Amino acid sequence: MDITIHASFLPHDDPEASLAFYRDALGFEVRNDVGYEGMRWITVGPKDQPGTSIVLQPPAADPGITENERTTIAEMMAKGTYAGLLLATADLDSTFERLQHTAEVVQEPTEHPYGVRDCAVRDPAGNLIRIQQTR
Repeated sequence: MDITIHASFLPHDDPEASLAFYRDALGFEVRNDVGYEGMRWITVGPKDQPGTSIVLQPPAADPGITENERTTIAEMMAKGTYAGLLLATADLDSTFERLQHTAEVVQEPTEHPYGVRDCAVRDPAGNLIRIQQTR
């Protein structure tokens, strides 16, 4: 079986702040930017990985979501417990140095006893973004 990860979805509540984080701070390219009925979907991804994308979407755009569910999603986003992403880089320290000025720092670069060195920040929507050092 030949299956790849094409796209993952993260919520955003401020498209311009999300663009500043993913495009300007992380250096991802913008692949698509679509507005519809007052909402906006932005597709970004690493320049050297054209087959892998992140779709930044309105958090409750699904028409099947109830008003109570919309409230729960908004509350979870505000606490930073709704969504997350794990990224990897060969230079964790310089990546963290750049991000710490544009994102809420959750964890500075740390060597864990299980062999992973990583850091964590929150994007403008509160999504937890962990960044792992590649070996």
